[in-house]
Amino acid sequence: MTEDTGQSVASAPPSIDVPPTRVLSIASHVVSGYVGNSVATFVMQLLGLEVCSLNTVQFSNHTGYGKWTGTRIPPSEIGELYEGLKNNELADFEMLATGYVPGAEGLEAVGQIARDLKKRTVGDGSTKFFWVLDPVMGDSGKLYVSEMVIPVYKSLLPLADLITPNQYEVEWLTGIKLTSPADALTALTKLHADFKTPHIIISSIQSIVNKNEYICVGSSMTSDGKPRAFSITVPMLQGPFVGTGDMFASLMVSRFRHAAADANLLAKSNWMSSDDVAATDLPLARAAEMVLASMDRVLKKTGEARDKKVKALDENDEGVDAPLKRARYMRAAELRLVQCVEEIQRPVIKYTAKAFDGEA
Repeated sequence: MTEDTGQSVASAPPSIDVPPTRVLSIASHVVSGYVGNSVATFVMQLLGLEVCSLNTVQFSNHTGYGKWTGTRIPPSEIGELYEGLKNNELADFEMLATGYVPGAEGLEAVGQIARDLKKRTVGDGSTKFFWVLDPVMGDSGKLYVSEMVIPVYKSLLPLADLITPNQYEVEWLTGIKLTSPADALTALTKLHADFKTPHIIISSIQSIVNKNEYICVGSSMTSDGKPRAFSITVPMLQGPFVGTGDMFASLMVSRFRHAAADANLLAKSNWMSSDDVAATDLPLARAAEMVLASMDRVLKKTGEARDKKVKALDENDEGVDAPLKRARYMRAAELRLVQCVEEIQRPVIKYTAKAFDGEA
């Protein structure tokens, strides 16, 4: 794996050798805009996965608009929808991807689905099923959910194969404030040790060295539970952006599936690489490079379109009341996913993985 020299690295199209893959995606849904399953379904289908969406909430728009209508799906209904799939032999999922769940009871219902899917095995007894868990709890110092979900998430982490928390969520799960690179390595080590979670990718950590950058840190543990950690440093783009965590997680579902297939790991438990594979050569690292390449281009296009729209709004919104102005500005900032099909399917890698030892 080469270090980042600032030069673009041409990437191949998605692997054509990935077998047909059914994914159950459990997350929020909005009628207009791109968060939760509205992002996940589009992204994973573009990358060749067959997606079945089970919504945990159904809102008119995301809550950043300040006003919205809709409902939270009762925990019992989450279970009933899954049972309906099972009754018609439609629960033959190779993967589960989970995002925002509004309460502890709903999260318990999701955990029951994961446990049921985990029961299926292939010939050698290893688990065929793979769970990507995004523990959506909050960001930027603010919880979106009740603190009651935190112990439930901790109880589910040992069942997950890959988790994709952000910096704030890692702090809640580990009790470790991420104020230095050493803290990030300690948190990875603790997550592997305490929960036996095979693969971890911390989607975004504000760089301690350069405030104009953020760091993505990941690890696939060795057979004795030690981290094999890598980091990828990416420029910080000016927001606001909403739905980035959902986009990151859904891209990781797809790209890790591709990378694991390329490494002939799909028949292995947890898609785990042998201990002699270096951190920067892990399928997780290869997947993260592809994910961040797509994220970079999608967010740049979104930012450019947003800035043009905001400029026009600033010139023409005189007399518009504050709530409506907020709604117009939030709409201007929605992810430009449909305009970025090429960037999602065929990203050009610019930022590459480096071994991460907790040093600045």
